[in-house]
Amino acid sequence: MAARFDSIVIGVGGFGSGAFYHLARRGARVLGIERFGVAHDRGSSHGETRVIRKAYFEHPDYVPLLHRAYDLWAELEAESGRTLFHQCGLLLAGPPDGVTIQGAKFAAEKYGLDIEELEPADLGDRVPGLRFPEGMVAVLESIAGYLEVENCVRTHVERGQAAGGVLHTGETVTGWESDGRTVRVTTDRDEYEAASLVVTAGPWAAQLLSDLVVKLEVRRKPFLWCPVANDLYDAARPSPAWFYELPGFGEFYAIPSIDGQTVKAAEHTDGALVADPLAIDRDLHPEDVERVAEFLKVSAPDVDPRPVRHSICMYTNSPDGHFLIDRLPGRENVVFGAGFSGHGFKFTGVLGQALAEMALDGKTDLPVGFLSRARFG
Repeated sequence: MAARFDSIVIGVGGFGSGAFYHLARRGARVLGIERFGVAHDRGSSHGETRVIRKAYFEHPDYVPLLHRAYDLWAELEAESGRTLFHQCGLLLAGPPDGVTIQGAKFAAEKYGLDIEELEPADLGDRVPGLRFPEGMVAVLESIAGYLEVENCVRTHVERGQAAGGVLHTGETVTGWESDGRTVRVTTDRDEYEAASLVVTAGPWAAQLLSDLVVKLEVRRKPFLWCPVANDLYDAARPSPAWFYELPGFGEFYAIPSIDGQTVKAAEHTDGALVADPLAIDRDLHPEDVERVAEFLKVSAPDVDPRPVRHSICMYTNSPDGHFLIDRLPGRENVVFGAGFSGHGFKFTGVLGQALAEMALDGKTDLPVGFLSRARFG
């Protein structure tokens, strides 16, 4: 007879760990099934750090979710006794009429967020290690910073287990079915039943959600750690993280040094299509370095653009670059989070709460309606 749970979570990475934690926190008997290990480097939630910010240029409707996200990260820190969030600030730079600057200003004005406009002449005193090209402008958001990504995942999992959640690692889901009341999940080890299912499978979401008509696209994203010879980019200084929209070239970001030796840098745009997440190319190639090196030359001249180490991540992109949080049509006891498009990790706590509420209550009061599949018709 299959073991029975209130809810099963498939994929316990960033968002799955958040859902696992909130389900267990609600007192649900929850099973998390993870193909790899806790805080692994095979998917999209690794690489030491992720930026968190509130002046959200992608869409102002994310801001109310971010208010709750900040509260939840603080609660998790207090509950675990760990520091997960570091407030170092974030410098956004781009053309004055570009989506980054215009979007950040619009979100800040709509929700009363404090951002500071900077001119190139201001950088010497405020952020001496950074530059931006003539004709661009910048805004500084002081309450932004970065999260310790692996520690966030570990903490969600550990606190979920402490609340009674059951975690199976090294176990692969081979299929699932639902009649709208009961879900049966089959793995390479066993079968399980539950009243509800949460699918948070990252790059494998499309394989597990074959009925989802929205096309999800997976792209390969290298992270590079580049040497620094001074403390201009030290997170303890603090130096802010920085994100640049370079017209006609791409969007790039960097996170200040947390080891006193290297800065992490990557391109947010572009990236090779991934046909099979298990077979992704994890080697570093010259073309992985060249575009990031150009960004560093423009933005941070004291950073050596020749990386000393790297890691490969994956973005699972939705058609419009916004998340998908919803229930499957005809199977209302199956909820999913997918298509986080490279800017989702900061939301893993708050959207983990939303997914847990949708799985247990059939709805959530969190403002996630704009992220439903309905926008695609």
